[in-house]
Amino acid sequence: MKKRILTGITTTGTPHIGNYIGAIRPAVELSSNSDESFFFLADYHSIIKNQDSLSIKESVKDIALAWLSCGLDPKKTCFYRQSDVPEIMELTWILNCVTAKGLMNRAHAYKAATALNDNDPDKGITMGLFSYPVLMAADILMFDSTHVPVGSDQMQHLEMTRDIAARFNHLYKPLFTLPEPIIDNDEKVVPGLDGRKMSKSYNNVIPLLGSDKKLKKSIMKIVTNSLEPGEPKNPNDCTLFELYKYFANADEINEFKNAYEEGISWGDAKDILFNIINAELLPIRSKYEDLINDQDYLNDVLGDGAKKARTLAQEKIEKVKEVIGLTKIS
Repeated sequence: MKKRILTGITTTGTPHIGNYIGAIRPAVELSSNSDESFFFLADYHSIIKNQDSLSIKESVKDIALAWLSCGLDPKKTCFYRQSDVPEIMELTWILNCVTAKGLMNRAHAYKAATALNDNDPDKGITMGLFSYPVLMAADILMFDSTHVPVGSDQMQHLEMTRDIAARFNHLYKPLFTLPEPIIDNDEKVVPGLDGRKMSKSYNNVIPLLGSDKKLKKSIMKIVTNSLEPGEPKNPNDCTLFELYKYFANADEINEFKNAYEEGISWGDAKDILFNIINAELLPIRSKYEDLINDQDYLNDVLGDGAKKARTLAQEKIEKVKEVIGLTKIS
């Protein structure tokens, strides 16, 4: 069986360096080395927590352009928007009907949300939040995905998908492939400006697609200690050094480490970090500027991806409906 990889892309906010290091760059590399790959913009998932229609629309555009600018090749990868494949929602309902409520009760996101409530555990809990693992299962199972890249915090989602698929296969007919995880054993916790994990919620991000001036301004805001120039510094306890390692080769890392031991000033260290990040982002920014000025390109790419995805989805949903009895009356 061919290896078919599927990756869902969260469509909230604007991409930052942490997204690039932790998700975009490794996923693009993975897509170029697989038999088949499917990358989709998970816009239905985004409305679970965000009812700002304008921000969702802008995020879908920004994130799609970011992935394409970072090297995702739509000629090699089926790149589509989830909402352009309505068969996914059909499958979601069908899978809902074979999924135990108890399985959903154990979902980490649902349990975390209810734990914040005192007297009423259901306060603020929508059916979207409660049952989103079923939508996630439909995303994966629709295309007979054989492998799904997951972090340790997402492993439960894939286990639930396998449980749901196995239940359907047992009740009706083995139509669904049980996907295997691709686990990154070297999960990257990218530090932000204040040393905490880079996250929009902490307001500590370094923009991915901003100008070089914005990039340098952000890097200059990275928090360091009060050691003076000439005083030896510990590279293993420094956000600058941690970020540098994601962009440098072994020789460059060793040279930067020696500079710390020799007492490099924080200003010079930030300049070195800026130069190496900027060098990698220059072609990405250049491509982004080209794409953002081409009004039709993104719609054409997503339209072509949706056409391919829907062809497969329509075939799959017809097989599913046939085995559950939703066919023409004869």
